[in-house]
Amino acid sequence: MIDALQDALSRFFQPHVLGIVVLASAYGLFVGAIPGLTATMAVALLVPLTFYLGDVEALAAIVALEACAIFAGDIPTALIRIPGTPSSAAYADDAFAITRSGRPELCLGTSLVFSVAGGLIGVLVLIVAAPQLASVAAERFSTLEYFWLTLLGLSCAVVVSRDSLLKGVIALLIGLLLATVGLSAVHSQPRFTFGRDELISGVSFIPAMIGLFGISEVLRNVIQPPAALAASIGPRAGGERSAGFEPLRWLLRGVRSLFGPPLSLLWRRKLHALRSSLIGSFVGMLPGAGADIGAWISYAASKRFSRRPSEYGRGSVEGVADATGANNAALAGAWIPSLVFGIPGDSVTAIVIGVLLMKNITPGPAIFEKQASLVYGIYLMFIAANLVLIPLGFLAIRAGSLIVRVPRRILLPLILLFSIVGSYAISGNYFDVWVMLGMGVIGFLLEAFGVPLGPVVLGIILGDRLEETFIQNWTKAESWLDFFGRPWAAALGCITIAVWISPLVLGLGRRLTSARGGHRP
Repeated sequence: MIDALQDALSRFFQPHVLGIVVLASAYGLFVGAIPGLTATMAVALLVPLTFYLGDVEALAAIVALEACAIFAGDIPTALIRIPGTPSSAAYADDAFAITRSGRPELCLGTSLVFSVAGGLIGVLVLIVAAPQLASVAAERFSTLEYFWLTLLGLSCAVVVSRDSLLKGVIALLIGLLLATVGLSAVHSQPRFTFGRDELISGVSFIPAMIGLFGISEVLRNVIQPPAALAASIGPRAGGERSAGFEPLRWLLRGVRSLFGPPLSLLWRRKLHALRSSLIGSFVGMLPGAGADIGAWISYAASKRFSRRPSEYGRGSVEGVADATGANNAALAGAWIPSLVFGIPGDSVTAIVIGVLLMKNITPGPAIFEKQASLVYGIYLMFIAANLVLIPLGFLAIRAGSLIVRVPRRILLPLILLFSIVGSYAISGNYFDVWVMLGMGVIGFLLEAFGVPLGPVVLGIILGDRLEETFIQNWTKAESWLDFFGRPWAAALGCITIAVWISPLVLGLGRRLTSARGGHRP
């Protein structure tokens, strides 16, 4: 353990690695502050560059980018009421109301302080929980348990899908269908290749991800351009300008106004901050949930236990604080199933698994023994990313009004260019570019009909594993009851079935409640 930690420290605290962390953080802040662009899209565009980086450098860039992009989404949320990332939507009304009341520094400072606090608590949960789950998985998990765990992850991705359970199912089925393309891992027979040798190995995951999250954003902004960013911005959002403007005094005044009240609020609400961060961490551990679901749940819990619930939706600083703390805590939580079981916690960790596999590193319980220094390095990356967020986030807030006004006529062609170059650079194959463009059209059409992309991604990632573990267990089973023949398998199987029937039970309960209310005199 000590040797692995020392190795991680020596590999991480290198000038070039720290430089990559700073550059990736700045890139994440820029992308997150642009309304409509997501952290997932930013990570997908970064993946081709990871071919030229070592494992530590590549993961450090992704971790720093993700942490900063999630926070940066709060800048346009507060200034122009356009969520920069999906997780910012939970408290968009509160953030903008605070800004309209003339307190933009309070809103964004609260977001920054509680994001860092939540991120550090999430790292602590990752450090404590991941090794414990890995030891259990290494000793007691067979292909049977992995089958149920994979099925549970796919089921959770559907259940937490917003708006419609049916649309979540459709998205998952599309992902599983794409996972069947190529050579079957069980039967060694090519399927759905249509005579194309390029599809023998299946649909290339990285071009598919770039298309789903990058090209679909370009198409959406071209065909359905967002409203002009001319909404009113709170006082001093772009900085004070006067004849006697002094940069140092302006900077110091910004430090006091941004960090003073939020730090005082954090001390008064330290137990609430802990609760929201733990909610975000544990929600992040559910495959397919992600930071946005964690933010909504934490916001709801904050309102439930607040002494001033009427303020929520009208400018509640407490709601913004608790939801932003859950945001960053969920990021570290999503890495727990990814590292321990190889099951993505969200779309970003799905990309991370692809990067690890490209580096010949297989996620699973063995990674905590064979690649212990890398695991410790990931812990250090999360801590460093949250600490770097403090100064860079402060500068981003002070320059917020400039970041959100990047002309789309410049931004969208650059995204398209990076998407094409990145897809081609993976294998030097033009077919991957066509895959990327095709998946971009599919992603645009799915989102146009409200179909979420998260289950599609999980279906592509986990489809092969689901098929392989099912066939392995079915060929040696005498009946379906054998799938519940081991204690952990039975527990996971019961939880999975409970996840399936929970929407039906909740729906029936709501109907009975409304029916009783309708018959009251």
